[in-house]
Amino acid sequence: MRTWIRKGWGLTSRHKYVLVVLFLYRLLWGFFLYRFIDSVAAPVLARYPDAHPNANAVRMFLIEAQFRLLKTDLVNETLILLAGMFFLRMILTPLLNAGLYYSFHHAGEESGTRVLSGIRRCWKPVVLLYLTENVLALLPAVWLVPFAKARFFAQFSIQAWVLELLPYAGAWAAWMFLLRLLFRFMQFGAVSRDGIVKGLLRACANVLPLAAVTLLMLGIAAAASLAVTSATMIWTGFVSIAVHQAFQFVRTMMSVWTAASQYALWKADEA
Repeated sequence: MRTWIRKGWGLTSRHKYVLVVLFLYRLLWGFFLYRFIDSVAAPVLARYPDAHPNANAVRMFLIEAQFRLLKTDLVNETLILLAGMFFLRMILTPLLNAGLYYSFHHAGEESGTRVLSGIRRCWKPVVLLYLTENVLALLPAVWLVPFAKARFFAQFSIQAWVLELLPYAGAWAAWMFLLRLLFRFMQFGAVSRDGIVKGLLRACANVLPLAAVTLLMLGIAAAASLAVTSATMIWTGFVSIAVHQAFQFVRTMMSVWTAASQYALWKADEA
């Protein structure tokens, strides 16, 4: 396992310029998403009474907020714009993945990274696989959401409701994790021209080491995130903001490193 992680780091270090592009992509996405949500929430929250002139001040605020959310077009416009932003992200993300995985496959060549070539040549199968993965990942929600709603009104407390749903949420998370592993290898097969089916068979044959590598990398990323979160709670102000934004680069690096380690396992099975 250490061999695959070490080879994954070698692939990651060869794509340092790609890391910068992906970091800027995630940073800009987070910035625009924050500004969009702030533009919707800030006008509503600005009406919250600071000093209560009477006991009904907060109640009147809630009534006014409910009226703006339910009796105007604010919610519809917000949901449409938010859906458009996420649709755009669902198109851009697999395009970048196609270029990155194609560049992994040609990392042994002396022509540098080949992300743009990968996007031009392999975007169709990778986008199709990415969309299929997301559809299958969300499919349990068709049953789980109505079930959670029904159990919410049947339980006497929020705590009991959450505890009852935990096994279902855990099973859903495991389902999405398994899909991520299988479709990652299928995408490797697509960019290497070995075929999607062959990638799926390799994923099934190596599901245990693949899961082990992925969980180890996720554990490293979680430990780093916990350390940074603890530091930002101690260092308040501008330093906290700077550290938090800089950590986005570390998150991007860990994401690419994880994919590169998975590709190293895929490549070892090919050999």
